[in-house]
Amino acid sequence: MEAEGLCKGDGARNAVAPEPHRLRAIGARDRSANPSPRGEEPGTNGDGGGEEDGEGEEEDYEDSEAEQYRGGRSEEVDWEVKLRSYTWCKEFLAGSWKLISVEEFQISVISGGLSNLLYLCALPDHVLSVGDEPRQVLLRVYGAILQGVDSLILESVMFAVLAERALGPRLYGVFPQGRLEQYIPSRRLLTEELAFPDFSAEIAVKMSRFHGMVMPFNKEPKWLFETMDRYLKQIMGLTFTRETHVKKFNKLKSFNLPAELANLRSLLEATWSPVVFCHNDVQEGNILLLADRDPSSTEQLMLIDFEYSSYNYRGFDIGNHFCEWMYDYTYDQWPFFKASMEKYPNRQQQLHFIRHYLSEYTGNKGDSIHDDQTKIEEEMIIEINRYALASHYLWALWAILQAKISTIEFGYLDYALYRLEAYFEQKRIFA
Repeated sequence: MEAEGLCKGDGARNAVAPEPHRLRAIGARDRSANPSPRGEEPGTNGDGGGEEDGEGEEEDYEDSEAEQYRGGRSEEVDWEVKLRSYTWCKEFLAGSWKLISVEEFQISVISGGLSNLLYLCALPDHVLSVGDEPRQVLLRVYGAILQGVDSLILESVMFAVLAERALGPRLYGVFPQGRLEQYIPSRRLLTEELAFPDFSAEIAVKMSRFHGMVMPFNKEPKWLFETMDRYLKQIMGLTFTRETHVKKFNKLKSFNLPAELANLRSLLEATWSPVVFCHNDVQEGNILLLADRDPSSTEQLMLIDFEYSSYNYRGFDIGNHFCEWMYDYTYDQWPFFKASMEKYPNRQQQLHFIRHYLSEYTGNKGDSIHDDQTKIEEEMIIEINRYALASHYLWALWAILQAKISTIEFGYLDYALYRLEAYFEQKRIFA
């Protein structure tokens, strides 16, 4: 899983245009695997093949979505959005927020999200504070809701609990369409920064602490498979009318998603993983690099955005994080992400993360090794990389549904294709 709707990343960065790419069709002949701004497979003709009579002929088609967004993302806030945002701030915030006019009210888009719309709302400089009211707040407007209303209620409770424990931003207001949060001076991490050893170590420690929390929610690990079952059922009834969508959707259906879910379920049922309270979306857009912190500090980061959090399998949370090393959601041209499978963490990077994760339990220095820890590490590598397959599969299903219902500027079907490509690539290695 924000400038308009997902939960898969905020922030801004410069991006180098990716190389041309043809998605690798599973079971078909091998093709180049370089990332692409288009993300589609030329020659996908609705039957998942792109080849006729075994001759390997391909027919290119124009991606109308890529053409539509040739100029990049829209960053403007229209008057209706500004008026609604002004009203929410005036009703839920105190002090000068109740005194300013809508013309004085300041609002700007925060870019990069895939599940929700994010805006920075602020008092103008010339308006003095009346009391201790915040001068800036983060407004989150819910996008297309896949989790259900009950999940939004649970997320609001969770957000408040974590804020009280100083593990997340403060909550200023909750309403059916979204919420107002504390704006924390910071920036989102960049995708490549996930691999920085110091950041990776701190993320591991923070995730370990998160997993150690006891939260007032259902402690059965139902979320993962119930969510995938629900998404898949909805997908089976989907239809698309736009030609480029139809071609990509047919390609996705050619992977026999129901049978693949059955295979994945069997694999994970045979893979032990403890049930803990999981974030379920630890990617760079949900990790803040706090401002004004000593660069040598081990407390520079904060996890945010808990809309998918639940009791779940440890392997999924870590494996999902490792998958996010491959995806940059700040690329400013269609399909508004870049995929680089070669950036998936190698064995040493995984061990670095695992050792710091385990150090939270033992109090041991992150990279030191005990004889009895080696076996645990090897078991965790298998656990994590198998559950990483579930990450690819889950977010592929999620993206297919978002392609149908979301208004966010993002190549959801392209993203689903990339996630399934990575799924089958990694399945050959780890299953």
